[in-house]
Amino acid sequence: MAIDSIPVRPPKAPWKLAIEKYQQPSSWRAVWQLLNTFVPYALLWYLMHLSVAVSWWLTLPLAVLAGALLMRIFIIFHDCGHGSYFKSGWANDTLGFIAGVLTFTPYYQWRWEHAVHHGSAGQLDHRGTGDVWTMTVQEYLESSRWRRFAYQLARNPFILFVIAPLYMFVIEQRVPCARANRRERESVWWMNLALLCMAVAMSWMLGVAQYLLIQLMVMAVAGAGGVWLFYMQHQFEAAYWERGADWDYATAALQGSSFYRLPKILQWFSGNIGFHHIHHLSPRVPNYNLQRCHEAEPLFRQVQPMTLFSSLKSLTLRLWDEKSRRLVGYRRMRQVRQQQKDQFAARHEPPDGS
Repeated sequence: MAIDSIPVRPPKAPWKLAIEKYQQPSSWRAVWQLLNTFVPYALLWYLMHLSVAVSWWLTLPLAVLAGALLMRIFIIFHDCGHGSYFKSGWANDTLGFIAGVLTFTPYYQWRWEHAVHHGSAGQLDHRGTGDVWTMTVQEYLESSRWRRFAYQLARNPFILFVIAPLYMFVIEQRVPCARANRRERESVWWMNLALLCMAVAMSWMLGVAQYLLIQLMVMAVAGAGGVWLFYMQHQFEAAYWERGADWDYATAALQGSSFYRLPKILQWFSGNIGFHHIHHLSPRVPNYNLQRCHEAEPLFRQVQPMTLFSSLKSLTLRLWDEKSRRLVGYRRMRQVRQQQKDQFAARHEPPDGS
């Protein structure tokens, strides 16, 4: 082969070069994170068991703290699903299954759905798997009254952050997805069996009513916190949505995934997932490397952070407006509807003097 005909690889994008070294898992960081997360979580369960005999008012704050730790366990589960937590695939899958039992989440099915989310985040033509239901203004206006009602209900904060997480983790994830492969579907049944064994063992040790009530409180806190984080990661005013060939992977990560700058204690409990722009650029970066990666490259620091206070505005945003390229509230939808009515009336207005 002539030298001239040897294909030359194009240079890597700057963000790829900056991110490479942080994609390497660290065994000591991973093990330390396991110790400071799983051990306190087990201890809190023991303390909650003891507190019930004194007062449920003591149990409640312990359950809130346990729920926050369970949210952190889910981030570890999440990293295992990306194969980023340990170097060993077997170790990732084993820990992922164990963390899946604690979070009531079937490992392989969730991993498949989440991979779809990463491959389609910000693509208007590929919504519906592993994301929050998002309609465009025009889609909403063209929908039936029942569909608009269902959408408003799904976007209601109480439904979204209280009812939906419990339904999703406790009920929905007990049923295999028909579109999943055999391994993903079977992982649901294996997880259901593991959960049954755990529930029987914990009920035997703590009592059925006591276990179920404590588990429900812990799951409610972890689910609400987890869904809140996921919502704020992609549902903000200047988010990124595109159709077809206009969609770009790196732009979707840097503009369509938020840099959620939380207070340090919340950043710890959320496993650094607020650096979501880094995570979507490369899911191979484990959570314990996300902040270091963000701080190492000036390109990443150009992403405007969203604070806990400023994120509250996202609760008022409901629909994607393709014209203004912004996530907007229902007021904007009503304005568009009125404009369409005015345009229709102008086109059908009879000539003067008729």
